[in-house]
Formats: sequence, structure tokens, C-alpha cells
Amino acid sequence: MNKEQALSQIEPQVEAMKLFDFHTHLVGGKLSARGLHDILLYHMGVSDLYPAGCPSGARLTQYPDWPDKKEAHFRLKEAIPFLPRVVNTGIAWCNRIILADLYDWHQPVTLENWERLDAMVRERADDRAWHREIMKRARIERFVTETNRRGEGLDDDILDYSVEWAFFTRAQWGEFDTALYELEKTWGEPATGPSPIGMENRPKTKKSIQKAADVYDAVHWFIGHFPMKQTVSYATHISSDLDYTLVSEAEFESALKRRNQAGEKERSIYASYVNEVFLTEYEKKFGTSLAFQYTICADPLPFETGSRISQRTLGQVADMMARHPKIRFTVLESSAHANQSFCTFCRELQNVALCGVWWHNFFPAIMPRIMAERLDMVSLNKQIGFFSDAYCIEWSYAKAVMIKKVLSRVLAEKVELGQYDVELALHIAETILYDSSKAWNDNTELPSP
Repeated sequence: MNKEQALSQIEPQVEAMKLFDFHTHLVGGKLSARGLHDILLYHMGVSDLYPAGCPSGARLTQYPDWPDKKEAHFRLKEAIPFLPRVVNTGIAWCNRIILADLYDWHQPVTLENWERLDAMVRERADDRAWHREIMKRARIERFVTETNRRGEGLDDDILDYSVEWAFFTRAQWGEFDTALYELEKTWGEPATGPSPIGMENRPKTKKSIQKAADVYDAVHWFIGHFPMKQTVSYATHISSDLDYTLVSEAEFESALKRRNQAGEKERSIYASYVNEVFLTEYEKKFGTSLAFQYTICADPLPFETGSRISQRTLGQVADMMARHPKIRFTVLESSAHANQSFCTFCRELQNVALCGVWWHNFFPAIMPRIMAERLDMVSLNKQIGFFSDAYCIEWSYAKAVMIKKVLSRVLAEKVELGQYDVELALHIAETILYDSSKAWNDNTELPSP
């Protein structure tokens, strides 16, 4: 059977399959876009527009606040003239999918018509029946989002939650004590969220790390105060800018004395020490019951990130996961060339799964390689086929459409090769798009085929 024949049988059935969206930033009770800015100026869209000449490259006001109409409209009017320069991109395709499928809008967005489209989006922003309609069209049955975006729990029937409270191993542009600060701001405080990328002014913390023993006290507080309502995982980032070593108490306290003059060496010492204490205590308290999501291969630039990772980091991360076998590590990676390495980790470590395609990998040219490598190398129970990383449900929809189209083509090629028949290809798609995701999320076994 050739690829075109296989695709004609596979794609319609994959399009009808249900999905589990494993990682999002949706807000309970307010799932959809608040205006056109939430669609066109999703941070990946801003990263399209800024290098194309748009004056602003920073994200809009972030949750728990919302951009007011003045900010949103200013940024839209600033960005719209540059949309013609990025019509070629995968993100622009997603925008067209959203506008055509969900808002019946089939023309370019211009300075003459954008306000009419913005009004259409705003009119439906708080229509919870519309939110569920988008979910139904996408065939997404459940989402995981941040615990601090739960709101009043209005969407608890479709949302599970992941703790995103402090990122000890995410480097920030121009900072060298981020790990210490992230731990300090949680110590004795209610759960919030991690410091945003590129935060310019850090609020003062009530407590500070003065010695190694303080790290243990702060970590115990942190883990002991996780919000646990429908919480299924913890999420963080692992930066390639850090050197992950096993740091002694003496080395840590010596580096701590140099905090005001800290550089790259101290940054790695702080992060390594805090992270190892945290993983050790996490493993003791939660074992396999609470999955550990981490993003990797996207490291700081002035506004957002670039895709990069060192071979040293890959080896150190593999060692880290092997050192904590009771933690279920879920990897969201953003480097195509690193994917093959992570596939080998999955082949040798029972506690590692690979999740979807993240940030700099979420493009139609890159996804087929990642999917094909995983299909060849990684067992089905270790493949979580989809997550959207969406901040509004419209973007969950668009990414679901794209994933299914690309996956169908990858499977059709394997049918043409003779590796699968159509029946097996469809079983694999159904398993990784929903069954494996739900099983890993719920810490259960895959259902029998």
C-alpha cells in the first residue's frame, strides 16, 4: 500500500480520536481567549512577529492579571502590519485554523477589520458553553493545567492540575542566584507560580537562605504545602546553562558566601544543591504517585528562549533520572537533535516518558522526525502523544488539529514501508494520543488492546 492510500484510511480515523492534553496553562472558568490578542499574540506568535520587525518582543501582561483593552489593542495595532511577513510559518497556520474553524473568519487580519474580529472573540470569552464546544470539536477529553490557575474550580470536571510554583533549575537572563530566590519566595508563603521569564524586578522575600540547613527547611515547607486538589504532577524546567553536579554542604555554603558576586560557577552550585535536596525529598514523599514534568532544551534569550542543549547536560540529566528511580519523569523537550538521546534514556530507564512536542519543536517540518524516532525506539506506555502548552482553549484546538495531521502522515509512511499495517497504525495512534497519556497521568497501567 502506498502512502497516499494509507493516509486516506488513517487520517479520517485519527481526526476522530479523543485526546488527553497533558500540559496547558488554561484558567479554570475562563478557558477561552479574552480577545484577539490571546490568539494572534500567544507568546509563540510574538516570537514570529518580533524578528519580522514588530517593535515589541515581550509577552503581554501575564496571569493572574490580564491585559486590559488599552494594552491589548495597542499591541494588536502594533503587530498587525507585520502579519504578512509571517504568513509562511507554522504558527500562522495555527492562527488560520483557529480563525476559520472556530470564528468562521477566512480573510487576512488587517488594520481595517481587526476590531470586528476582536469583538467576536470578546463576545464569547465568558461563554462556558462555547468553551465546551471547542473542547468537543477538538475531541479533547481532559486537560492538565497549573494548580494556581484553578480559579474557583468551575472546570474541575475536565481539568487536572500540576504544581508550577518554583523553578530551581531554570536559568534567567543575567541572574546567578535564581535557584536560591525561587526557593526563598516559596518559604512560608502560599502557593503561587514561578517567576516569569525575563522578570525585571524581583519582589523581596520574607526569608533568605543563609546556610545549607535552610535549604532543607525551605524544601520541607515547599513540598509539604503543595496544593493537592486533583494534583497529578509537578512541573519545572531544566536549563542547559547549569552544570548539574553532586555538591557537598561545604561547597554550597562556601558559594553562598559569594552570593553578591555570584557568577556561572556559583549559579550551578546553588541550583545543583537545591535540586538534589528537592528531588530526594520529593521521591520520599510522593514516590511514583506524583509525576515530575520537566521542560528542557529552551534556554534564555532577552525575551524568550532559543533551542539548545549540551551533551554534558544530556548525560547529567540521564544520571539525575537514574539516581531517583521512584520518580516518574515526564520529559517535554524542545530540541530535535536531543530527541534521539532522550529516546535512548527511555529505553534504559523505566521511570522516563516523552511527552509531545514543545515550543521550538512544534513545527510541521520538525514533528515528523520526533514522532518517527519515538515510534521506532520507545514503548507505547512511554509515549505521551499530545500536549498543547496552550493559554487558551483555541490554541489547544489548533495544535490538536496539527498534531493529528502530522501523525497521520508519519503513520502512513510506516505503512508504506511495511513496518505497520493500517490496523496497527490506528491502534498506535489511539494509544499514544489518549491511553498512554491518561495512564501516565493517573499512574495506572495501559488498558489491554
